[in-house]
Amino acid sequence: MNTINPPLSNVQVELMKIYSTNITERELQELKNLLAQFYAKKSIENANEVWKTNNFTNETMDSWLNEKS
Repeated sequence: MNTINPPLSNVQVELMKIYSTNITERELQELKNLLAQFYAKKSIENANEVWKTNNFTNETMDSWLNEKS
């Protein structure tokens, strides 16, 4: 098997290996949705960690939302 070198990321290389054949448009949409859900979950987890680390509360958010520019 040929080795693929940068500038591709590790995830790009793995996806190229897995999907070296064509998939249907429906399968492609399912894959896109799966990846979007994965990154949305990661974003929420990271935001929750920031909130926990900084002891943010709902009151903190309310205060931010009511700040005048």
